[in-house]
Amino acid sequence: MTIMIGFDYRTKKALKASIGQELQYIETSIFGPEYVEDGVLTGVGPSPYDRRWYARVTMEGGKIAKVS
Repeated sequence: MTIMIGFDYRTKKALKASIGQELQYIETSIFGPEYVEDGVLTGVGPSPYDRRWYARVTMEGGKIAKVS
């Protein structure tokens, strides 16, 4: 199952520049939290309501490890 979370970054480039830091995100599901500290998140930016770009973020230990 793919979860679509909101990434709270103005651009995908800004998200990539945040590798090694904690993720700034916006929960979008009414069914419970989407965020995971270890795993892969698929989401949109700069907000879930203004979908200008999409990204897949790999999280390790609560930090951004990879952005694609």
